[in-house]
Amino acid sequence: MTRIYFFALIISLTTCGKPENKKLPMLGRHEFLDSDSGIDTVFHTVKDFSFIDQDSSLITNSDFDGKIYVSDFFFTSCPSICPLMKVQMLRVYEKYNDNSEVSILSHTIDPDYDNVKVLKDYAERLEVKSNKWHFVTGVKDSIYNIAQTSYYIGVRDDGSFEHSGKFVLVDKQRRIRGVYDGTDEEAVDKLLKDMDILLQE
Repeated sequence: MTRIYFFALIISLTTCGKPENKKLPMLGRHEFLDSDSGIDTVFHTVKDFSFIDQDSSLITNSDFDGKIYVSDFFFTSCPSICPLMKVQMLRVYEKYNDNSEVSILSHTIDPDYDNVKVLKDYAERLEVKSNKWHFVTGVKDSIYNIAQTSYYIGVRDDGSFEHSGKFVLVDKQRRIRGVYDGTDEEAVDKLLKDMDILLQE
């Protein structure tokens, strides 16, 4: 018999003096499966996806095999929190630029405007490598669905996107290991420390 439990996501904002050798939690929905051999835990994972990046390349889960990555949702014409998010995500990029085990995945929430050319221009202005930081577009419903069902980032009842500025840390098994305020420098300090921890697992 399967028993399903829902666990609230924890948004990590400060280090609180915790030791650096801690193990990061698994966030999201957990399933506990009763079997003759005992109880197996099935952790929530990012579901299969398929988007197009700034190089017109098809990007799927397989592009992140053997890697941890940070995911966020933005749009290039955003005048409010997106510029703050990109300043902080650039910190992630710069620290792990030469680490082949780390990637960044940024989804546009305005695919009608943010086509491949717009995303390419945006990435070039940031002077980032496309094989490290993927800016992806696709069908709006698919983007909004993966935000809700994989990353637990909300879509309002009226269908609009709840643009919270979250950065989500995903491990090599597609499990969510941390959620952070991408507009807050201290929160991203915590993200960077957690990434170092995760890379040691």
